[in-house]
Amino acid sequence: MNKKSFTSKRRSASGSGSSRTNSSSVSRRAKRTKKRGGSKPQGSGGFSRASGRKSFRGGSRGGNNNRRKQPSYNINSFINKATFVEEAPFVPKHSFADFAVDISIKKNLERKGYTKPTAIQDEVIPCILEGKDVVGLANTGTGKTAAFLIPLIHGVYANKAGQILVLTPTRELALQIEEEFRTFSRGMNLASVVCVGGTPITPQIRKLKNYNHIVIGTPGRVIDLIKRGKLKLGGVQSVVLDEADRMLDMGFVNDMRFILESVPKKRHTLCFSATMPREIEAIVSDFLNDPVKVSVKTQDTSKNIDQDVVRINGRDKIDILVEHLIQKDFSRVMVFGRTKHGVEKLSKSLNRQNIKTESIHGNKSHGQRQRALKRFKDGEVTALIATDVAARGLDINNVTHVINYDLPESYDDYVHRIGRTGRGEKSGKALTFVG
Repeated sequence: MNKKSFTSKRRSASGSGSSRTNSSSVSRRAKRTKKRGGSKPQGSGGFSRASGRKSFRGGSRGGNNNRRKQPSYNINSFINKATFVEEAPFVPKHSFADFAVDISIKKNLERKGYTKPTAIQDEVIPCILEGKDVVGLANTGTGKTAAFLIPLIHGVYANKAGQILVLTPTRELALQIEEEFRTFSRGMNLASVVCVGGTPITPQIRKLKNYNHIVIGTPGRVIDLIKRGKLKLGGVQSVVLDEADRMLDMGFVNDMRFILESVPKKRHTLCFSATMPREIEAIVSDFLNDPVKVSVKTQDTSKNIDQDVVRINGRDKIDILVEHLIQKDFSRVMVFGRTKHGVEKLSKSLNRQNIKTESIHGNKSHGQRQRALKRFKDGEVTALIATDVAARGLDINNVTHVINYDLPESYDDYVHRIGRTGRGEKSGKALTFVG
């Protein structure tokens, strides 16, 4: 029976199902990322001892973040009206009950209300259970975290040995993955540790003294712990690169290579990404063994996000933003700015006008960012004002609107920003201030 869903006037999906092909055809001649001063990462902090300048390697948060890229998009791409059409619903080949995973995992899935897998889960879970390396391409909000966690949890639980290493671009995504891990492994006596920057390293070192079935971390902190001799990777049997293209954007490509070279060569490697730049193709070619490529991408932006622009025409941007935020249907809004200072200033200005907001950006401590996210998720504030640090990976339910108060640096950044709304089968709206 067909159901109503959204689709775009401007773009048509390339297919409603998924495709799986062997990715051995990924070019082995892909250009390698240019390295500066040798192939090994620098120490924590990412500075070169010789020059004191920011480096692209070892423990940095991306050496190119201070440079402003020129916008590389057409403003008209921000206008994309959604309309109702009849569309055949996705019909999975499996149910969660069909997967050959431990009964404890199935009970935890039932408790969470999972009955039918999404397209990426339907394709990827069997491949991982068979021990195949996988490259997964999927739009945001498609359930890829569960797609790799469910079979990997089964593997470490059934085999009673081996560790999982998950690399993510941001601490928020790392904590979200750990939360999902705990949900799916409830009652199974499996331990986890999150190793991320921006938080004290001592508690992480303390947790690493005990055996952890899964280590989830950002590349810079993981390398720092490796160099200190506190994180041993000899027992790692599965590696996940989650949001690989985002890690590339943040300058972590050499960090990813260093870590992959540090784990045992006999391992299970999974790479998940929204896009496949040539640098990620090179990593796939160099470090994955004859991977299966699973793609469930249809179009750049979710078909159920209504996109439009708001023309400023000389008016005060904050006044226009307030006019939108006071409307009743703007109940849970993410507002994106380009700079940390600008985001903080905007948040304070809105609070002075009795619009409850929180802000999240790189100058916030780990605890402050987590408290801001919790208040937004719990509905205590109307809007979360954020830089692009929050634009990928975070799964926040029922975001009604995304507002690009400042223009993104690229169309890819735009796609990742507005992906906070219209997740799964839910509808959403995205507005971009221009002019």
